[in-house]
Amino acid sequence: MSTTQSERLRELLEPLVTSQGLDLEEIAVDSVGRKRVLRVVVDSDTGADLDQIADVSRALSAKLDETDAMGQGEYTLEVGTPGAERLLKEHRHYVRAVDRLVKFQLTDGGELVARILEVDDEGLDLEVPGVKGRKATSRRLAFPQIDRARVQVEFSRKDKKEEEA
Repeated sequence: MSTTQSERLRELLEPLVTSQGLDLEEIAVDSVGRKRVLRVVVDSDTGADLDQIADVSRALSAKLDETDAMGQGEYTLEVGTPGAERLLKEHRHYVRAVDRLVKFQLTDGGELVARILEVDDEGLDLEVPGVKGRKATSRRLAFPQIDRARVQVEFSRKDKKEEEA
């Protein structure tokens, strides 16, 4: 049986999010002054557009209104996506980050910035960018070697189609 409010909210809301074709990534209840904010983060393999976010927000709001899951006090519901520099936690997060540059904190204390090329059940095939004119190198990283991984924002990367032209 779930004991925390976040776990109870997840049990209540996850079926609604899933029915909209999205994954429930995160739920957080925060106090901001006297107000409470319920933050719900959703995503899918193809991302989530504004219409999907609006639809799921309406569905969640209606479900919360018919239950006492948030108690009697006022709260604000915020529904959004993980953002550009998302933390990768689940296998599906790594799959969604294929072809993205990621900063890895390794379990041995090291750090690595590399592009994810492929993901399988055991780990990742990576391309480590070359430094100072050197060519990029390939590397295999097993999931148990990863302590934390976060997608990096790239502003000046050329599109693959431009590079091939």
